[in-house]
Amino acid sequence: MGNSQSLSRPKFRSQFLPKEQAEIDGLFDALSSDRHNSETSPRSFSLQALKSHVGEALPPEMVTRLYNGMWRVNLTGRAQGPSQGVSREQFTVSMSHLLKGNSEEKSLVILKMISATEGPVKARQVQKFTEDLVSAVVHVLTHRQELRGWTRKKTAGPPARVQVLAAQLLSEMRLQDGQRFRGPQCLDHDCDQAMIEDWVFRVPHVTTFLSVVIHRGFLVLCSSLDLATLVPACQVEQGREFESFLDVLSVIYLNSQLAREQRHCWRLLFSSQLHGQSFSQLCGRITHQGPCLAILEDHDGHVFGGFASCSWEVKPQFQGDNKCFLFSIAPCMAVYMHTGYNDHYMYLNHGQQTIPNGLLIVQSRAMSSVPWLPKDADFGKGHSKAKPRCTTYNSPQLSAKEDFRFDKIEVWGVGDPPETQLAKGKKSILDVDPETQILLEASGRVRHSEGLREVPDYDNPKE
Repeated sequence: MGNSQSLSRPKFRSQFLPKEQAEIDGLFDALSSDRHNSETSPRSFSLQALKSHVGEALPPEMVTRLYNGMWRVNLTGRAQGPSQGVSREQFTVSMSHLLKGNSEEKSLVILKMISATEGPVKARQVQKFTEDLVSAVVHVLTHRQELRGWTRKKTAGPPARVQVLAAQLLSEMRLQDGQRFRGPQCLDHDCDQAMIEDWVFRVPHVTTFLSVVIHRGFLVLCSSLDLATLVPACQVEQGREFESFLDVLSVIYLNSQLAREQRHCWRLLFSSQLHGQSFSQLCGRITHQGPCLAILEDHDGHVFGGFASCSWEVKPQFQGDNKCFLFSIAPCMAVYMHTGYNDHYMYLNHGQQTIPNGLLIVQSRAMSSVPWLPKDADFGKGHSKAKPRCTTYNSPQLSAKEDFRFDKIEVWGVGDPPETQLAKGKKSILDVDPETQILLEASGRVRHSEGLREVPDYDNPKE
């Protein structure tokens, strides 16, 4: 772990490549030549100049934090006056640490963004910084029109999802006694540099969100940021207008739990809003579609669901593997992975007389389910029981009530559709099975399509 003097070392080498350093230098030149720098030292820039350059791309609170993080970098060991602005060296050091540095280097600048004083900060200060950071991510993506089809939910009062995601990120922090951050009762705890460094190391969202804010807020080194793995493209049936009940922060959080190859797009398979409250429709639209997320909102505002790691199939047996997980979005954000206790990962059945029909994402100790969505006649009703915890995923009860009602459910396929779906409906049985062609001809039947269509080359499809 590092110490608070790490930024005062006399020799600093930028971690930027030459081409990147040229872009960083160009940004500094633009900032230092701004007309708002009349009260600062030559070859430096002021807070007002940074705000003028960024404009409305970032919230003023985050611009101020970024400026303070740069200005408080002490490279000389001497006290700085308020008129000295941010120098080229300070700018390069702070940008290099935030964008290219290790967890120690990032934590040093983050502490300076949080407080002007040396030494530990209070957990409530870290909480406010985290909320400002999460809010800035939504703000800049909205401003740059890079939500990729998702929406920013507008609510009265403080943005609830911002606070919920910030609380989830803070819950990963280890306090000095080794315990996790557990809400308001921990807000007066001291957080030293070693704790912040450990938090940054174990919670990659902090680094990712800082990168989004800098790259998209300052419009610098934009090619270094791959937004496709952060915010998936929202794909809905052509010609259909649709707004998910998920907001972009919920999508970002869930997307980060997926394998990298599944993060670039989400395909809407089923929505009760578009396709009606029909279990038959649900079964018909989600089977054989590859891995997917099922999300519902109960009448009490709890939003939760599960990830199916493989294609759903209608059958009276359990399916899936240990990559399946459960999650909660509201009232809190959390993910619950498998425990290894059993292999009751997922279940989907329909149209049976004696075997249970419904959709199940986990089976618990007492053979009750979390959650259980029954057949058509009872669509809109669910059952979630985990007392005290679900044995397959160690999750609590995710709905507000054990027997709950809902009218919003969405199922999203993640990543590209499976090849079987791409080929579905394209192959003729005569193309698949040459023996069928021979039997057809031997029986004297006429192939009316002969000569009217080319046999597709499925192994080398046309672009």
